[in-house]
Amino acid sequence: MDQLNSLPYLDRVVRETLRLYAPVPETTRVAEKDDVIPVSEPFVDRFGQVQDSIRISKGASILIPILALNRSKKYWGEDAHEFKPERWESSSEAAASVPGVWSHLLTFLGGPRACIGYRFSVVETKALIFVLVRAFEFALAVPPEEIEKKTSVVQRPQLRSAPDQGAQMPLLVTRYTRE
Repeated sequence: MDQLNSLPYLDRVVRETLRLYAPVPETTRVAEKDDVIPVSEPFVDRFGQVQDSIRISKGASILIPILALNRSKKYWGEDAHEFKPERWESSSEAAASVPGVWSHLLTFLGGPRACIGYRFSVVETKALIFVLVRAFEFALAVPPEEIEKKTSVVQRPQLRSAPDQGAQMPLLVTRYTRE
């Protein structure tokens, strides 16, 4: 653990990966009571009325767009869709307002319904990357345009030419040798 925690660039890579490629792109909640949710910016509804809140009825499903918020230019800047681990060298003031349980991201949600295993997930991810990247080199075994995302509860890669074969990511793996 101490060795993993002493690797700041590994930490930045994991944060950026989980920001940009959250395994669970969205989730839902069900309202337990009638409520009014304020919005950060007024919007025009389908009837042309300007609204500063959203009325929610008991029993209504509420979509939480995790991936959309993690990639929002409002919080992450114009380069929000780019993979840039360097963005974690200093935190954005706008991103600091995101109520996630980890790193101002909604990857693991926030509040009382946040993922209870997020710490384990982060450490496990760091450990896997630390071990694998030091020992192996990876390359796609198919052209990049052959890979697409399949989303159900979690996102997984699949081949465009074989969607009926389920999740897959063909890789060429070779042992890394230091020169």
